[in-house]
Formats: sequence, structure tokens, C-alpha cells
Amino acid sequence: MNDKDWKSEGVKVIKGDRLDTNTPQTPGMNRAAAINHATAGANKLWAGTVTIHADAKTGAHHHGALESIIYIISGQARMRWGEKLEFVCEAGPGDFIYVPPYVPHQEINAKSEEPLECILVRSDQEPVVVNLDIPVVEDPGETLWIDPIHADVKS
Repeated sequence: MNDKDWKSEGVKVIKGDRLDTNTPQTPGMNRAAAINHATAGANKLWAGTVTIHADAKTGAHHHGALESIIYIISGQARMRWGEKLEFVCEAGPGDFIYVPPYVPHQEINAKSEEPLECILVRSDQEPVVVNLDIPVVEDPGETLWIDPIHADVKS
């Protein structure tokens, strides 16, 4: 017989109006955690919503050993990746983007007049971002995302 209290240690539903906004925030975007240790007891995953402001872009970076999945709810995402950010793809509503570990990339809201609404899932709860000292193809300008997640640390 199992001594687990499945009622309190089982399935969790996190209501959309109960997301945790006490997460690292970035100029040009807003994050809210749905699934993490605090909200659901998760130890290996992080999931939440991300709203990326119109025309916002990151600098070149990677997320170390983390895997990331981005699901586009509305708007248009553009991703650049590679040693020189030489590859590009776009994704729209209903599309998924997978970012493998250590892949140099730049995240871009491809629309200059509307926000990009996404669901983000990561394989760990650590906010790993390694900023890279490589030229970006699309200059972030005034909407560069800098915060504890996209800090100005070069490698």
C-alpha cells in the first residue's frame, strides 16, 4: 500500500488568473509562471506565459543545458540561430519552436505594432542565459531585453 496523500501530492490545476508574476521580468516582455516549484511542486520543469512587446528583440545568447519549447498563441515570432545567427525561421499562432541546449540564438517579435503572446516551457527552473559576444543580425536598439535572465554577461 502506498502512503502518499494523492489529494495533496497529485494532479494540480493552476488557474489562468492565478499565475505567478513574481518572476524575473525583462524590459520589452512580461512573464508569469504557471508551473514551477512554488505553484505546483514541480522540480524539473518551468512553464508559463510570455508577452513580448512589439518590435522587441534579444541579443545573441544560449540557455546552457536547458531545452526550451515556445508555443505561439498570437503574433509572429522570428528566431535567428547559428554561430553567426545565419539561420532564420518564423512561427505564428499554433506553431511550436524547440530550442536545443547550447544553440546560439536571438528571439524577435517580428511585428512592430503588436505583442507576441507565447507559452514557454523549460526543462529546468534555473534562469540560465549565457549572453554571447557575437554580432546580432537584427539590432535590438531600444528594446534589448536586459534583466537577471538576459543579463549583460559575455562568454
